[in-house]
Amino acid sequence: MMRITLVLIISFDLLASCSKKAETTPKSKEMKSKFEMYEMSEMSLVMEQMFADNQKLRNEIIEGKKLGEMPVHFQKIHSAAMTDPSENDAFFKTKAKVFLEAQAQIYSDTENAKEHFNASVTACIDCHKVKCMGPVSRIKKLYIK
Repeated sequence: MMRITLVLIISFDLLASCSKKAETTPKSKEMKSKFEMYEMSEMSLVMEQMFADNQKLRNEIIEGKKLGEMPVHFQKIHSAAMTDPSENDAFFKTKAKVFLEAQAQIYSDTENAKEHFNASVTACIDCHKVKCMGPVSRIKKLYIK
């Protein structure tokens, strides 16, 4: 316990001294701007909503519930502003189309909803492996086994 306390005190002192040095350097304004709160792009918000919707949909499929209709807001994947507009290229548009087609099949062919759902998850992962690796492990958890 004493060691942990000592390590924490030393770490805190080091961090405190580093932050004091950073404030005295001419680059301190640049550094402060790098630590500002991250603001999600419109596309990130759309994808977060789609993820939440698919978590709910996954549970409904597993429980054998009636699925209803595909959420209309999924179509925003075509128009939502991205953090980097150049990312909205032919590759992304193709993958978005594949995703939406697989997603639509979940609702139109409910007998095979599990397969179509897993295909839509694969479509997400295929795109994210190229465009934005960050959420891949999270998306993989949607698969229905």
